[in-house]
Parts: sequence; structure tokens; C-alpha cells
Amino acid sequence: MVCHYNESVKFFYDISKKNISGMWQTKDYVVVSLGLLVCVFVIFANILVMLAIFMNRRFHYPIYYLLGNLAAADLFAGISYMYLMFHTGPWTIKLSINQWFVRQGLIDTSLTASVINLMAIALERHQTIFTMQLHSKMTNHRVVLLIIGIWLIAILLGLVPSLGWSCICNTSECSNMAPLYCRSYLVFWAVLNLLTFTIMMAVYTRIFIYVLRKNHRMSQHTSQVKQKETVVNLMKTVVMILGCFVVCWTPGLVLLLLDGLCESCDVLTYEKFFLVLAECNSFMNPIIYSYRDKDMRDTFKRILCFPCLGWQQTEEHSGVRFNTLKQERRRRVLQESWVARKARDGDGEQANRGQLVLKEAENMLDSTES
Repeated sequence: MVCHYNESVKFFYDISKKNISGMWQTKDYVVVSLGLLVCVFVIFANILVMLAIFMNRRFHYPIYYLLGNLAAADLFAGISYMYLMFHTGPWTIKLSINQWFVRQGLIDTSLTASVINLMAIALERHQTIFTMQLHSKMTNHRVVLLIIGIWLIAILLGLVPSLGWSCICNTSECSNMAPLYCRSYLVFWAVLNLLTFTIMMAVYTRIFIYVLRKNHRMSQHTSQVKQKETVVNLMKTVVMILGCFVVCWTPGLVLLLLDGLCESCDVLTYEKFFLVLAECNSFMNPIIYSYRDKDMRDTFKRILCFPCLGWQQTEEHSGVRFNTLKQERRRRVLQESWVARKARDGDGEQANRGQLVLKEAENMLDSTES
């Protein structure tokens, strides 16, 4: 077995029959322009989310920490993709093997971290909804360990090709889309992401079915307006999450599978456009998970208006209440006490009375906070 560590990147591209143009063409300009535009949106949107979670104490709970980590992963994806845009096209021929692995490793790490974060958020929502909690009881220590674990897995998967799972010593296994990667690695990475997507879909489907059935039982004894709104909002969120993931990731994952399983398939024609489409998922995540939250929207407005109006003036006009942790704990105690009372009293008239008590208590709390 002969290894080709001293060869140039062009050597592997020639083996894979992936053309590297020495001159800039119209396609190169279009891809780089679209890529940079996407990067700007990704970086801006995710910095905004991270600032909002950091500044507003109302978001200092496990679900928002995971959203912040998702924003960090997507921010890293935007930076990594911007690095790729400045090392693609005719610039590729000037890269060494190690530089090429760095370029691809950054992309693999960032996108993998983003996908794993989506999975973690789905599981966290599943746990809180099925235990009827307002927020997860996961400690900050466990959240930190979970976040560290997410990044360790993402970094490991990003380093795997450079650590040996490549075609440098077996050029017959070189893929077309990533000429230094083995076809088997592309299949592994594509199947892993498709499996993650399948699990996410199953989790959100189970949540939706559970809430629908719970709503049907509760509507026999309580007002149906609130429950219907909950079901509709949940359905919209689920459709947006799954739809965005399918639209952004499926084309690229299918291409990876074809590249790994079919040597004669033409996968290079739409490769870069599908990569840009996958990257779009990184700026859609803040919209889906954060912008639909009214408190998050108000915090965004406060941050964006700060340079023009000033902090105090913005607070007076925006109506945003940055609740303290103490106030949030009081609200959480009210929620948990209502759940306990409902479980003790059962459905029917007692459950109605418990819900009214909770509503009155929350109104009192809101008035004291104001």
C-alpha cells in the first residue's frame, strides 16, 4: 500500500475527476457570493440570539442554554463556511493536504455540532412535556457536561478523516465530492445524520400525539380555546422544524450517499449549491427556535434599538420585563403546585378550579413584578 502524503491536492482531484479551474468562472462567482451572503446572515442571527440569552435572566434555564449552544454551533458554522468560501474554487489548487483537511474538518465539526444540538433540544422538550414541567430540572452542571459532550463528539467526527479515515493510502476509495475522503466515510456521515433526523422526527411526532390526546381529555372539562391554541402552535413549530431540516439537509445527504455508493453517478453538478442550502439551516434555527418566542423577540428589539435610543429609553418604550431569577422561581413554584393539585384532585371540576387558581396567582405575580 502506497501513501501519498507528499502529493498536492490537485493529485487527488485528478484521480476523482473533479476539475479545479485555474480561472474564475461565472459559477464560482455565484457560489462564493451566495455563500458569503448566507454567512453574514448566519453570523448576525446567531450573535443576536447569544446576546439575548446572556442579557435576559429569564432565559437562564436549560432549554435556553441549549439554544445558546445551538446558536454558538451555528455561529461557528457561519465562520467555518466563510473560511471555506475564501479557500474554494481556483484557490483550492494552492492548498496543502493539511490545509484541505482543516477546511473540511471545520465544516464537518460545525455542522455536526448544530445537528446534535437540535437532537438535544428535541430530547429536552420531550422530557419536560411528558413530566408536565415548565422548565427542565436539569442542573447547570449537567447542562455544561451535555454541551461539552456535544462539542467533543462534533470535534471527533471532524477529525476522523485526518486521523486516518481518508484515501491518502488507498486512492481507489477516493470520493468525488471530497477527493481526500473515503467513500465509506461519506456513507457513514450521511447515514448518521439521516438517523439523527429520523430520531428527531419520531420524538416530535410523539410529543405532538401526546399533547393532542392530553388536550382532548382536558377539553371535556375546561375551556378549549387555550388548548386549541397550544395544539396549533405546536403543530406549526413541528412542521417548521422538520420541514426546514428536510429541505436544507436532504439534498446534500442524498448526494453524499450517491457519492459513497455509486461510482458512476454525477454528483458534482449541484454539489456546491446543496452545500449552501445545508448551511442555510444554520440561520433558520434561530428563527424557528428563538424568534417564535415573544420574550426573545422583545429582547431582540431592545438589543437592536440600543444604539439609537439608549438602554434606559428602550426599556421604557419596549415593554420588555427582564425578570430576575427570583421572580422566575416563584412562577415555576406556582406552575409545579398547580400540577400537583391537578394530580391530587383529578380531572373535572377540581382541575378547572386548580387552573383558575393558577391563573389568578400568575396575574398577582405579574402585578407585583410591574
